[in-house]
Amino acid sequence: LRQQGNWGDIHPLLSWVPRWNIIPQIAAFVIFLIAAVAETNRPPFDLVEAEQELVGGYHTEYSGMRFAMFFLAEYINVFSMSAITATLFLGGWLGPTWEGTLPAFVSGALPTVWFLLKTYAIFFVFIWIRATLPRLRYDQLMTLGWKRLIPAALGWVVLSGVVLAWRQFGLPWG
Repeated sequence: LRQQGNWGDIHPLLSWVPRWNIIPQIAAFVIFLIAAVAETNRPPFDLVEAEQELVGGYHTEYSGMRFAMFFLAEYINVFSMSAITATLFLGGWLGPTWEGTLPAFVSGALPTVWFLLKTYAIFFVFIWIRATLPRLRYDQLMTLGWKRLIPAALGWVVLSGVVLAWRQFGLPWG
């Protein structure tokens, strides 16, 4: 943005980007969401701090404000991953196309409102996953990660690259 000068110069460049990448990249969205839940150590991937592990994991050493800081950091991490997910797959700050018909004071705040709504929707999905899915055992977690998600992610990257190359250059034999 700094090299472009101002937002008005770079905004037309974003017109080629699909607004909702969740539509063409649904498999990437699912893989990313599972990885985000695992990265934030939320159930069912919270094996390090599970209640069964030494009666609460490493949280047993802390009480009061230190314990609250652990949980605050955990929820900040979840919110950050929700914001990244909303930006990458849900169009970020972009809302419906009727924003230009509203008064300036409303349309100026709408990108922030749309971004926060999408972020909170993903945040709700994190909480919903926590409440509905059972905790995985170590062997199930390793099987899911190494035998399912990594091959699926690599396969999707290759497939996306082939589709993009086919769209750009056409069939190599045609």
